[in-house]
Amino acid sequence: MALPKKMNVMQLTLLTAVNMLGSGIILLPAKLAEVGGISILSWLVTATGSLALAYAFARCGMLSRKAGGMGGYAEYAFGKAGNYLTNYTYGSSLLIANVAIGITAIGYLQELFGWQLSALQIGLATIALLWLTTLPNFGGAQVTGKIGAVTVWGIIAPVLVVATVGWFWFDASVYRAAWNPHGASWWHAATASVSITLWAFLGLESACANSDAVENPERNVPIAVLGGTLGAALVYILSTNVIAGIVANPELVSSTAPFGLVFAKMFTPLVGDMVMGMMIVACAGSLLGWQFTIAQVFKSSADAGYFLPVFARLNSAGAPVWGMSILLGLQTVLVLMTLNPDLSKQFDTLVNLAVVTNIVPYILSMAAVMTIQKAAGIAPGQARLTNLIALLASAYSYLALYSSGAQALMLGALFTLSGYTLFGFVSQRHTPRTP
Repeated sequence: MALPKKMNVMQLTLLTAVNMLGSGIILLPAKLAEVGGISILSWLVTATGSLALAYAFARCGMLSRKAGGMGGYAEYAFGKAGNYLTNYTYGSSLLIANVAIGITAIGYLQELFGWQLSALQIGLATIALLWLTTLPNFGGAQVTGKIGAVTVWGIIAPVLVVATVGWFWFDASVYRAAWNPHGASWWHAATASVSITLWAFLGLESACANSDAVENPERNVPIAVLGGTLGAALVYILSTNVIAGIVANPELVSSTAPFGLVFAKMFTPLVGDMVMGMMIVACAGSLLGWQFTIAQVFKSSADAGYFLPVFARLNSAGAPVWGMSILLGLQTVLVLMTLNPDLSKQFDTLVNLAVVTNIVPYILSMAAVMTIQKAAGIAPGQARLTNLIALLASAYSYLALYSSGAQALMLGALFTLSGYTLFGFVSQRHTPRTP
């Protein structure tokens, strides 16, 4: 029987870039406009940090002999508690990110139909969307996963069009006026948007998951991960900056659907409405897939004994219905906890919290790089470059934590510390009773 054909380095690079170009970007132009065009400094900082993280994760994926992705990496240095905490905070960040994606979709819906929703109405609409995108998963993931893989192009296609064709509408005078509207210092400009730009790259750690399906993985996986991350960074930087040269800064800052707005400026309001519709559908498709994925993250951790057994229970269709229901309840509470009359402010709160909780696994994984390389028998001289890159990635992770603000750090600390309490319920089940 012929062996299945493996991807070459170009195919894996493209796949990696496409995996990153998701719903994280569609509110970014408006958020970056709050700082101005000078926020490109944040992009450069985040691109550098993301490349360091991506390379270190690629090396971990090649060398680690423990299952569980980042949890397995952390276990090398921190034992089973590190594996648990990594999975717990990573799962929490995905849960929070789902709520932020839901808020994004409601922002575009509001703009498309000209609604003026109150904070409570925005919250209820977001909750309804989260429920609507969870219930179909009770029948299994066969269909919903395929839907998400198709609908994501409703985001990727408009972003690519803006990043390339949009330059024909670019006005240098509009861009200059939006460069530094608040007179921010270079340091403030470089750090103010680090957390929101990292939001667009969340998921880069999953880019290493296809090592078994690529030719010569030792050489090609790091190349593809770095190339895909760099490609995604280029698209992000080009698209957000060209928009800043088409739409006047005050108008862009106040928009809850910046890509719909820029297409209306470039073409016609009808085209803008069509793009908004595509992005709403893409967010819904993304949520369909992510709701199942998050439940699977908690299920696999429950199977390994790290989470409560209820998350491992399946229905007849093989779906972790109990886990999905619990996670959906938590998302509902999170929406109500973050209600804000300003949809943009609610989005900020959620994104910063998602970034903080997601950085905990990054820091634990980077701290384990030296141990992973030693366990794999890598000579100290050969390990030095990867160790230095992991230290750079750690430094960037701490900068992103600082950039997220005091509120996100406080709530993130509460999320993380509560995980230790939950671990007490799990760990006692693995401890034999003393006779």
